[in-house]
Amino acid sequence: MNNTIISFDRHIMDEQRRYGGRGDFSVILSQIIFAAKVVAAQVAHAGLIEDILGRTGNKNVQGEEVQKLDVYANNMFINALNYIGKVCVMASEEDPDMIMIPEEYPKGEYVVMFDPLDGSTNIDVNISIGTIFSIYRRVTQTGGDGTLEDCLQPGKKLFGAGYIVYGSSTILVYSTGNGVNGFILDPSVGEFVLAHPNITIPPRGTIYSTNEGNYPYWKPGTRTYIDHLKSETNILKKPYTSRYVGSLVADFHRNLLKGGIFLYPEDTKDPKKPTGKLRLLYEANPLAFIAEQAGGAASTGYERIMDIQPTALHQRVPLILGSRDDVKEYEDFARKNL
Repeated sequence: MNNTIISFDRHIMDEQRRYGGRGDFSVILSQIIFAAKVVAAQVAHAGLIEDILGRTGNKNVQGEEVQKLDVYANNMFINALNYIGKVCVMASEEDPDMIMIPEEYPKGEYVVMFDPLDGSTNIDVNISIGTIFSIYRRVTQTGGDGTLEDCLQPGKKLFGAGYIVYGSSTILVYSTGNGVNGFILDPSVGEFVLAHPNITIPPRGTIYSTNEGNYPYWKPGTRTYIDHLKSETNILKKPYTSRYVGSLVADFHRNLLKGGIFLYPEDTKDPKKPTGKLRLLYEANPLAFIAEQAGGAASTGYERIMDIQPTALHQRVPLILGSRDDVKEYEDFARKNL
């Protein structure tokens, strides 16, 4: 019987030996882990120790109500990463502009982007929320501040990405381009330990995850696809199971492990967002990277997410991701939308 417990640090060191590297990337991941532990503790004690539940009364760059824990998490990740000398610039869903590294700190070779608290509107009702992060190598000259060019890179240039789910347990899933691994935070020792090695998403699932309240605003091909999944004429010969939490990381994590498809397609509900709701840099790209590394797929319905060349920090896109065959089938139906 093998009783070896593999910590996150050990796993990173093993990967570094196997695939090479100087350890700079490991330092960044370690700081992300530190910030995630602090945020997880605050989520677990929200409303008990500090007045951290509820809204701030402000709106973010997306025009959405900012939760108090949004601000706390955003500041925690910024402060954990800005002094280590490995990062040249950051960007966050909560900030309208790039986050520059303070002048007194050295600038590194990496760009870090994050959604500090995905699904934060669910905080007050105790539903799982999460953090999504992505890491690129800078494309401009080493040594100075990072630029917008460093931030606006397509997902296919990602160096690594991952997410943390704050739920009944705190779970970290990440990839550096060599498969996907999942870790659970053991609160008794304060360490993430390997729980889901070499995650592979089934090629087809039995679950679909989408906000069906938007059904009237979907385009015809999308409505037809969902009707198809709910019928007995699909490939399973029985209706798919509907599971929708409303926190992207929670819905994606379930489907990553069990198989299935997550859909936030384009709709006509908001004329200001005709091409989709989810953020390319902070949500779609990192989760697409994870999905593909696990054998799945991610698409707008018409093109691969990872191929999109970003044009703005807060660019939005439709997002369809999960089991490879399910995503491909949706793309077939989406042609009716054109």
